[in-house]
Amino acid sequence: MKPRAAATQSPSEPEGRISSHIGSQLRRERRLKGMRLIDIADAAGLSPSLISKIERNRINPSLSTLHRIAKVLGTSVSALFALDEKRTRIVLRQKDRTVAGKVQGMVAWEGIEAEIMIPYQEGRQLEGFVFVMEPGSHSGGILQHEGEECGYVLEGQLELTVEGEVFRLGVGDSFYFASTIPHSYRNPGRATARVIWINTPPTF
Repeated sequence: MKPRAAATQSPSEPEGRISSHIGSQLRRERRLKGMRLIDIADAAGLSPSLISKIERNRINPSLSTLHRIAKVLGTSVSALFALDEKRTRIVLRQKDRTVAGKVQGMVAWEGIEAEIMIPYQEGRQLEGFVFVMEPGSHSGGILQHEGEECGYVLEGQLELTVEGEVFRLGVGDSFYFASTIPHSYRNPGRATARVIWINTPPTF
């Protein structure tokens, strides 16, 4: 059995209206699967009251929180943001990209915003983001899931830890690893980092 994470949430997590109706999407997915708030909370290592606030659009969830809930629901973050997306788009302009982890100009507690490069579509095998990482921002703990991932550092620095080994990446460096290997990441620098991050299949 996978160890349960502590059922806590940073008190600094900003409140506000959640873009793209994420709360409604979470509630819909939960009800379709016949799950209670307590079921999601236990599996994700979060409190039922926190999930209730997210579903009612009373609090802006961090990226790691969304990831944990989406994983329990058998979906992905990009799928939750798909409500307002046009699925037939081939070109997505920067101003039109949905940003996960951002609301009313504020960033989530990890200090990471993720511009969704590839809008969700049923059957799609690829998932891509531009991670905008503030100094000191991090993945919110160790991650481990199915699939593969790769990335490329556009700006700043990235510290990537894969199975306990630490790698320091700079502009122009790229990476690849199997997502089943325990991994985490953070921005160790003093400047904002921008990293292209690709996953397959969609799990984030």
